[in-house]
Amino acid sequence: MSAMFRITLPDGSVREVAPGTTPADVAAAIGPGLAKAAIAARVDGEVRDLSRPFAGDSQLALITFKDEADALELARHDFAHVMAEAVQHLFPGTQITFGPATEDGFYYDFAPNPERGPFTDEDLPAIEDEMRRIIARNEPFVREVWSRQDLIDRWTEQGETFKAEWAAELPEGEELTIYRQGAWLDMCRGPHMPTTGKLDPAAFKLTRVSGAYWRGDQANAMLSRIYGTGWLTKKQLQEHLTRLEEAAKRDHRKIGAEMDLFHLQSEAQGSVFWHPKGYMLWRQLEAYMRRRLDAAGYEEVKTPQLMDARQWEQSGHWGKYRENMFVVPDEIPNTEDEGAVISGDADLMALKPMNCPAHVLIFRQGIKSYRDLPIRMAEFGCCHRNEPHGALHGIMRVRQFTQDDAHIFVREDQLVEEVRNFCELLDSVYRDLGFEDYAVKLALRPEKRFGSDAMWDQSEDELRRAVLQSSLSETIKAKFEELPGEGAFYAPKLEFHLTDAIGRTWQVGTIQSDRVLPERLDASYVAEDGNRHRPVMLHRAILGTFERFIGILIEHHAGRFPLWLAPVQAVVATIVSDADGYAEQAAATLRAAGLRVETDLRNEKINYKVREHSLAKVPVLLVVGKREAEEGKVAIRRLGSQAQEIVTLDEAVAMLKGKATPPDLR
Repeated sequence: MSAMFRITLPDGSVREVAPGTTPADVAAAIGPGLAKAAIAARVDGEVRDLSRPFAGDSQLALITFKDEADALELARHDFAHVMAEAVQHLFPGTQITFGPATEDGFYYDFAPNPERGPFTDEDLPAIEDEMRRIIARNEPFVREVWSRQDLIDRWTEQGETFKAEWAAELPEGEELTIYRQGAWLDMCRGPHMPTTGKLDPAAFKLTRVSGAYWRGDQANAMLSRIYGTGWLTKKQLQEHLTRLEEAAKRDHRKIGAEMDLFHLQSEAQGSVFWHPKGYMLWRQLEAYMRRRLDAAGYEEVKTPQLMDARQWEQSGHWGKYRENMFVVPDEIPNTEDEGAVISGDADLMALKPMNCPAHVLIFRQGIKSYRDLPIRMAEFGCCHRNEPHGALHGIMRVRQFTQDDAHIFVREDQLVEEVRNFCELLDSVYRDLGFEDYAVKLALRPEKRFGSDAMWDQSEDELRRAVLQSSLSETIKAKFEELPGEGAFYAPKLEFHLTDAIGRTWQVGTIQSDRVLPERLDASYVAEDGNRHRPVMLHRAILGTFERFIGILIEHHAGRFPLWLAPVQAVVATIVSDADGYAEQAAATLRAAGLRVETDLRNEKINYKVREHSLAKVPVLLVVGKREAEEGKVAIRRLGSQAQEIVTLDEAVAMLKGKATPPDLR
């Protein structure tokens, strides 16, 4: 008789089972309710199918729909397979490629029959109907192990050239699996739920079709990518669609146009054209951040845009990051009509993708003593990164950006306190900008990294202790989590994830504890013992980049900025031309008090003016007519309110001046 396997359950109890036993068998032995509710199993930490037999002694936790994160991942993967089957059934000759789960749904890339042409959004309703028919069939998901050659033969016979190409590149020694539902199958590592019938047919929606290159390479064939969103229940789907609706209303590109803040165009891919009002918003944010940094003991610097490639080689960025850098030959271009513009023989320079190496070079100027540390070096540094055109998104993901960057050079004994101080500064800034809710996450060592394990142990522990010892609220600390493998190649980092007004999260702030770059670039200070020691370099940002953070601010506030940030804080609008002189006088008085004010003296009806300035998200409208001019008063109308308040001009100035003062100056 074969030896029995010991299966340990979450409560610590142990069940002995025979080889060949599956998690589904254990669930059934515990009780029929659990057997019905279970949708997958976590075996020794890995999520697996219920029907996959144990390979030996194991830790087992059964997954049900109550385990929402795992259940959503499974459901979205299942929806992708169901969609692929539906598409191939409806449109014969379509080839399949890949179909992963995503953060809120799934997608699948298809190569349509050339005679039929690319898919369009008009195809989606029919595909949805077919998906519901497949779900209703309640087909089991069956896992099978195939040989590499069998996979190649299968795909070749079926005319699946993309799958055959991929199968041919799979490693010889790796266990290769397919999943089938009925007669349809695909290469897949799994896992899946037991059957298609576990999916809620009312909990998904196909959202759009776009183009995508095979394997992400522009030199390859263009595919049709069909996106969907998938959930566990119809209620979850409806809540998600409502959030999407609200997000569309808040889209920073739409609001940016309505408020005349910025524009983008193809002549400068990934760079923002800031209009006067948008740049006024930028200036207010930058001035606020500069005051906060000055008060916190930072010294501001400015470093070059172009640096020799040899410097980037020494820092390690050339080898790890070169594909994202704009490289520039250090030569005068050929000015003749004939011949190459660039010789190809010149030394190379690069536009900086980050500021850190340049800050080390400033630190190295002159001898630094242990008494000089910490040195907090800040720069609103303009950087460039060579992002693919398809990855660009409004002002959220751009090629030219300005970081609210700083590097703190510290002794070992100062590190935890400096990180703690940074966390508390960041917390104050976020609250001033209207973000009460955020999460702190510690990104741990990646597989490919510089430095020893002992160095990483120390660096990770220091960041962990700094958060827990800080004055951040207990609510924030309770959400603190760790992210294995997510650190930078040179350092672990704390990430700060904001939650906006409609529940979306944005990773913005960061602080990284780096012992590698000071070593590579030979940064040192004279310690108390008279010897040279390496400082630890803290890379930190609060906003991340101005472009992206302004985009987040626009969407978080839906363009209705706090009065102190608003590009135009008030407009004085006339009802009749007889009030023009008084309107100009009122605007001058408000400007003298430090407010950003415009006048609207156009020969238009006041309701038209109100609507137009409401669309432009002007926080306060001061309406004046003949009576207000005679009495020295204004009628105040606030954005989003139909009510108006009649006050004297002096009262209006006092009222608005207080609210227009930045929070750090109140």
